[in-house]
Amino acid sequence: MSINKLNRKDTLALGLMTFAFFLGAGNLIFPPFIGFLAGQNMMLALFGFLLTGVGLPLLALIAVAKSNGQVFALLPKSVATCLSFLIFIIIGPAFAVPRTALVAYDIGFSPFLSEHLPQLNVWLFDINLAQCLYTCIFFILVLFFALSPGKLIDTVGKVLTPIMIILLLSLAASVMLLPSEPLTMAQGNYQFNPFTNGILQGYNTMDALAALVFGILLIDVLHQKGVDKKSMQTRYLVRAAMIAAMGLAFVYLALFYLGATSIHLGYFPSDGGQILTSYVTQHYHYWGLVLLSMVVTLACLTTAVGVLGACAEFFHKQLPVLSYTSYLMLFSIICIIVTNVGLNELIMTSEPILRIIYPVAIALVVSTFLTSYFSRPHLSHCLIVGVAFIFSCLDGLAKLGVIFHFLSFIPLQSQGLTWLFPTVLMVVLCLLLRKPVYSRD
Repeated sequence: MSINKLNRKDTLALGLMTFAFFLGAGNLIFPPFIGFLAGQNMMLALFGFLLTGVGLPLLALIAVAKSNGQVFALLPKSVATCLSFLIFIIIGPAFAVPRTALVAYDIGFSPFLSEHLPQLNVWLFDINLAQCLYTCIFFILVLFFALSPGKLIDTVGKVLTPIMIILLLSLAASVMLLPSEPLTMAQGNYQFNPFTNGILQGYNTMDALAALVFGILLIDVLHQKGVDKKSMQTRYLVRAAMIAAMGLAFVYLALFYLGATSIHLGYFPSDGGQILTSYVTQHYHYWGLVLLSMVVTLACLTTAVGVLGACAEFFHKQLPVLSYTSYLMLFSIICIIVTNVGLNELIMTSEPILRIIYPVAIALVVSTFLTSYFSRPHLSHCLIVGVAFIFSCLDGLAKLGVIFHFLSFIPLQSQGLTWLFPTVLMVVLCLLLRKPVYSRD
């Protein structure tokens, strides 16, 4: 039965679900570390981070709603297929899912291994071996739950999501209200370009890529609620996006501030997980650390189950040479191998690839919003996404140390945003295009 209307309770639930979708491993570890590096320039870095870490994913959700889940439809079929595969690989076994296991290890197990359970170091001799065993167990559990026909994960998720939200909002409130240390001094590139560095660090959340998948899931949820009218789906997704945006922005502000006031650490942290763990230990002691460990571990586990299951289902539909179960087992094995590269190494490896694919996602979202204004939508989508891809490849190579000095005339080229000006210029040109009388586009 089509009702095309949600009450306030259902709208709030949809917003909290959207918030929970985006609140993953990267959302916890990057903001404190960026805040630590930005220090006194924290607000500029935060604004840049919010653009790509919050604003863009939520715009992507709305774009999915406006296109009725067909954001790739105006691209050539081969390009759309390749881009879809690439996004699922990045948010699946290549980077995002292995990162959940590593964050669960760093925040949920490593603090006890090094401080509260030192005897395990003797049993395992080396902490890297502990990480290897932990990730094996983690993905065995992921495989078990993803293959289970029951609703155990749904049940855990219904309990976990409110606990996770309450914990993080409580943590955020305590960061803002408790007495804090002075802001640290800005370090590295954050001394000179905090805003653009915040924009680039927002790529690492991978949320804009995930939004292209989550948007379709949320549309399915609205269908199940009886909301079938496209305009109403867009309206409720906008409302859900705003609820999620406010929650994410508040949490990010608190985590940035937590990092920027972590002068008491006395050492240079390798990631935001160390900053977060140190803060919780200092203010909430052992049992606070235990609660943080449980919630983060369960959140990472359920996220890994959902995303890896979605990847296996997508690959099974597109390439039915293997069964869903076979893909799931294959991806679990790949994840175990990838996780043992280490968290910092995984982040460093993913950065050049995200420098390439994120601008493409941005171009796709912008093109989707402007589709009705293009006289030749198919051509416009191809040109805008194509230009973004070409120049973002240069940014990806620059991240690897390949500098193109002859392109230094392009605005923001030195700051890793070579793609931005050419893409904006192409958008303007496409808006000025006029459709020939004989064209069938």
